[in-house]
Amino acid sequence: MSIPDEVLKKVKLLEISTRKLVNNTFAGEYHTAFKGQGMTFADFREYVPGDDVRTISWALTARAGKPYIKKFDEEREMSVILAVDVSGSSDFGSKDYFKGEVLTHLAALIAFSAVKNKDQVGLLLFSDQVEHYVPPGKGRGHIHRLLRDLLYHKPKSRMTKMSVAFQYLQSVQKKRALIFILSDFADEGFESSLRLLGKKHEVLALQITDPLEKSWPQLGLIEVQDAETGELALLDTDSLEFRKAYQAEMKKQNDLREKWLRASGVAKISISTAGDYVVPLIQYFKSRRSR
Repeated sequence: MSIPDEVLKKVKLLEISTRKLVNNTFAGEYHTAFKGQGMTFADFREYVPGDDVRTISWALTARAGKPYIKKFDEEREMSVILAVDVSGSSDFGSKDYFKGEVLTHLAALIAFSAVKNKDQVGLLLFSDQVEHYVPPGKGRGHIHRLLRDLLYHKPKSRMTKMSVAFQYLQSVQKKRALIFILSDFADEGFESSLRLLGKKHEVLALQITDPLEKSWPQLGLIEVQDAETGELALLDTDSLEFRKAYQAEMKKQNDLREKWLRASGVAKISISTAGDYVVPLIQYFKSRRSR
């Protein structure tokens, strides 16, 4: 498949824009927030008072005539999956970035931090179907491939059905993984499949929101289009009655979404298109470290 030069350029710009964050702040917080998969034997050394007696190698102690202990290193390598929502709602945004642009930057930041920590990274793109899947792999070249796929992929559907993605990951990812779900979660009926996924893997829900999803400003009479269904509607945003009804409906939908996410039992991080998308992640990583 031939990748357009403009996509390759975007991948390079993504790496440049995230490199400073990864090197200076994010990768370190990522490293300390997520534990490795266990401990591996590294070496022997002579016992000193205060060492855990459970680590004494009795066979070597008997041969050497003095006590030695086993040293272990944390096995850092993890499998990280970036599950990215590419449905029509990712094209929505009222501030500097569309939701999809924020999702892409977050995916790049997490991917480069993971590879810096020698973790494997995979990618799942989903709408109301599994659009594209790349198994976990290592190295900057692999990350470039994932970002090319993310930037170049043309979704087959604009609708959303998150349970399809969660069920697919449950079947394809046998080894325990760290799964980041990047979406606005503008869907329903996903809580049971997400809960099952969270029992097998460590799952983080990165929910992207936009200020316009809470209330409308007064813009007069405007025509809007649903990003997923394509349905058109004429709105009188100067109408106080409309703005109150819209705000109440959005609150109802957001409350339901919060209820479903809580029912799934996975951790959630809210990220707005209007703010710094890095800060909420770092705050969450620090809160994990202090537990």
